[in-house]
Amino acid sequence: MFYPVAEAERCTAALLLDIDPVGLARPRAGPSNAAGWLQQYVNDRPYVASSHLSVAIAAVFNSALAGNSRERPELARQAIPLEAQLPTLSSREGPQLIRQLFEPLGYAVEIQKHALDADFPEWGDSPCFSVSLEGEVRLQDLLAHLYVLLPVLDDAKHYWVGDDEVDKLLRFGAGWLREHPHQELISSRYLKRQRSLVRQALAQLSDDGQADPDDATERHQHDEEQLENPLRLGEQRIQTVLAALRESGATTVLDLGCGEGNLLRELLSEPAFRTIAGMDVSHRALETAHARLRLDTLPAAQRERITLLHGSLSYRDLRLSGYDAAVAMEVIEHIDPPRLEALEAVVFGAARPGAVIITTPNSEYNALFANLPPDQFRHRDHRFEWTREEFQEWAAGVAGRQGYHVRFQDIGSEHPTHGAPTQMGVFTR
Repeated sequence: MFYPVAEAERCTAALLLDIDPVGLARPRAGPSNAAGWLQQYVNDRPYVASSHLSVAIAAVFNSALAGNSRERPELARQAIPLEAQLPTLSSREGPQLIRQLFEPLGYAVEIQKHALDADFPEWGDSPCFSVSLEGEVRLQDLLAHLYVLLPVLDDAKHYWVGDDEVDKLLRFGAGWLREHPHQELISSRYLKRQRSLVRQALAQLSDDGQADPDDATERHQHDEEQLENPLRLGEQRIQTVLAALRESGATTVLDLGCGEGNLLRELLSEPAFRTIAGMDVSHRALETAHARLRLDTLPAAQRERITLLHGSLSYRDLRLSGYDAAVAMEVIEHIDPPRLEALEAVVFGAARPGAVIITTPNSEYNALFANLPPDQFRHRDHRFEWTREEFQEWAAGVAGRQGYHVRFQDIGSEHPTHGAPTQMGVFTR
């Protein structure tokens, strides 16, 4: 620790962390890996802010991180003007991710780019940035933000992650992580993408003084159904999706975001669909689907055709592979726009069915709903509602990146100006 400035009005505490990459490599047990030797000894660990720095913060600033001060306890509880300077912060996603993580916490963020090598500008920019964070916060909060978010940005934790890491995340994320717009990304990277741990953390965050998310979904679903029922949109969507599935020739079908099983019931009634799976993030919805489909009393041959899966479209899941077709009916609008990239990677990149069918509301049609105020979504859990042009632009981008073709179809009666109430994209390889 150094104190370059120590005055009545201002103090600078500088933490120098010296990391020996040779020392990091030597203690590792197990068989030697000659191909990995060079990477073990020549890497960026001595230079970038990482989980090593998080561990050092917890050790050196232990009392400050806990919010304790013997001499000035009132100051420890007070928000004061603070600045944190990080000379080398890694972000392979670029400066935007740094802003997305720190700006929602109230910091003014300044970022300086660096060339990969000043002598060879054609090599482009370095993935490392010099970052300054300024805000009026408690010292305890600033240290907690750094403790959690530094390894999230670096995305390469140096130690084993187990159940105790969930407790750390919840402890140091108390008071801010639950409301952070990128809560899922933070949890996933902090816990090294271990799905069971991530689900455990997110479940506890959602239960931390918040209403049950399933309850909220059910309440708002009723509003959307009342709005659309006069158009019989629910039934029209299902029949249009079924027609597209028949046309694709699919015999194994995955219903992503299956909810309470409305589409699954229709799929079960057609013998051509030999294997059916429904996945949803809501335990309660799956329990309702299980009851409505009467899975406990189905004949054995019928019961073997269908599987219900609990999971999220934000995380890769081997159970989703091997299907002829996947359907996401009125699902994508419930996902935060920054997470659509993860959905694309999971569905189109990893699961990669022969056909993908996606339906979503057409926001232009909302002007025709008499009971829907202007600029309000049909469902309060919708994170966005796209125009026809916006949906087609997104779908064309996905198709181009993932090697699919896409065609579009309207669902419901078409208005000459506002189009149809629902839009559908059918992706095929």
